[in-house]
Amino acid sequence: MQAKAHQSGGAATIEQQNQPLQALRFAGVCMHLTSLPGPNGVGELGEHAHRFVDQLAEAGLNVWQFLPTGPTAYGDSPYQPLSAYAGNPILVCVDELVALGLLAPADTASLHELPVSCTDYGPVICAKTRLLKQAADRFAQWRDHPLQSAFGEFVAEYDASWLHDYALFRALKTRHGERPWTEWEQRYRQRDAEALAQVSVDDAGALHAIKFTQFMFYRQWAALRQHAAQRGVVLFGDMPIYIALDCADAWANGDLLRIDENGVPGHVAGVPPDYFSEDGQLWGNPLYDWDYHRATQFAWWIARMRHTLSMVDIVRIDHFRGFEAFWAVPYGAPTAKDGAWEPGPADAVFDAMREALGELPIVAEDLGAITPAVDELRMRQRMPGMAVLQFMIGDHQFDATHITNDSVAYTGTHDNDTTVGWFHGGPGDVRTADQIASDQHHTLSKTGSSHDDVHWGLINTALHSAACLAIVPMQDFLGLGSQARFNTPGNPADNWRWRLGEGDFDAPLRQRILDAVRAAGR
Repeated sequence: MQAKAHQSGGAATIEQQNQPLQALRFAGVCMHLTSLPGPNGVGELGEHAHRFVDQLAEAGLNVWQFLPTGPTAYGDSPYQPLSAYAGNPILVCVDELVALGLLAPADTASLHELPVSCTDYGPVICAKTRLLKQAADRFAQWRDHPLQSAFGEFVAEYDASWLHDYALFRALKTRHGERPWTEWEQRYRQRDAEALAQVSVDDAGALHAIKFTQFMFYRQWAALRQHAAQRGVVLFGDMPIYIALDCADAWANGDLLRIDENGVPGHVAGVPPDYFSEDGQLWGNPLYDWDYHRATQFAWWIARMRHTLSMVDIVRIDHFRGFEAFWAVPYGAPTAKDGAWEPGPADAVFDAMREALGELPIVAEDLGAITPAVDELRMRQRMPGMAVLQFMIGDHQFDATHITNDSVAYTGTHDNDTTVGWFHGGPGDVRTADQIASDQHHTLSKTGSSHDDVHWGLINTALHSAACLAIVPMQDFLGLGSQARFNTPGNPADNWRWRLGEGDFDAPLRQRILDAVRAAGR
């Protein structure tokens, strides 16, 4: 089902309609939840998230796009979550736990000592893990707490499908010093039923705390989504095509993947050498056993998409081209050079999801080396692609009319430098000085902007295009430079840290955005 806005008393409201995304004309922002402001070291699903929704509505922005929301591990990347279903514990708002009587105000003091200008993941994860366990223990002892019945219903609904396996996975990771499950004791690695039953008994307290944390995450998420719907703001999520090898789903459902009983893959995912990397990119994710998925009528994919659409209104699928053909690299290879293309499931997986779920509000991430076959698959499945102005603007033949309603227009993405940083040539830029100068000239001539407001030149180009959605990273609305870049692909350090400052998204900026959105007819 598709999200559609209509005007009622001057405010956009959202209805579920069987319409393609291409029928929309929306404007929005891309900012991950960890980037929300607030006093607790990281963005949370509480007051500041609700306030951000209100600010988006005031600015005429009716789409909030963010990155995957699963629990992160080494490197803190949202694209390598420990579960395809679980929520990230650090996003749980601890102030609500205080309001529920499960924490005392003084308990959260350690969070207030953390930086507010960026997310320092190590200390945040350590402090929040301790607080969530403390709240869960108090909740377990408080038998007549008003939320006990709701918690019981949550566990009853999700335990069999994913929650209990996820809790076991996290408890066993802790037992094994957070090492990957492929390095656990054999009885746990191979899911010996008797051994797992004993863990459920011996680690009952830990399992309860993990499940309680997920309950709070989804309780707070439901409140945020309801508030967004009331304010006419569409939530736009992100689904990585692959799952991590070290995740609960790979451990609990090895048949999904091309791995042996010990979790060793024969081949892993990546992309071949290109302009940006002479060695290609070696991601290391296990590949899907597509024969198994076909034999099960893509049941896992249907369940995964159903769950995702219970959380968001629109979903971007990362690395869409992998459904047409994917790059398979022999496990253990030092680079992605020696891989080979293998055929993906193409239409079959999407046809199965559409038959089960109805029209799919999917945006295809179709950046990189895209073949005609990938474009044809996307168009047959009626999915908009992506048009990133930073990639397009340097083309001497570029014209905004080349962007159609079959696309989502971006100034840049979470993987790009900010527009201001890109324009001036930020750290690590792969372009030569002459290429940067050429891009600067074409940007100014094609957007009518100046050096001082180049970000608004790209913003207005995106807004005035025919794209069904125009999405702008918050850093571009703020006109920030390379210091605010959210992620640098291939750089394992200092990513995902940027946060919006209190007061940055102020009334004058919201008014300027509203004027620009209205002028563009969005």
